[in-house]
Amino acid sequence: MSANARYRDVMQRGRWWKILGLAGAMGVAATGAIVVRSERARRAYTPDEVREQLHARYTQAYLRDAHTPEVELLPAKTPWYARLRERCVNKFTRS
Repeated sequence: MSANARYRDVMQRGRWWKILGLAGAMGVAATGAIVVRSERARRAYTPDEVREQLHARYTQAYLRDAHTPEVELLPAKTPWYARLRERCVNKFTRS
């Protein structure tokens, strides 16, 4: 194999790495562009608009909770070990 062929072979192998690296860099740049676009859209609201939106969401949540019927809570069942202890105490303290 001549030096020229070896050089061409090395360059072709290295080309894949270059293409892969370029694709990775393009992916990072595209992700950055998406983040910047969403950040710009988020910052487009004025503080008063954000405050109004938060108040509207709070009002909706409050009204939704106000119409929810209350649930009656039942007493919890005594744990098995407490019932067992009670049985043992009652069994041995009876006279």
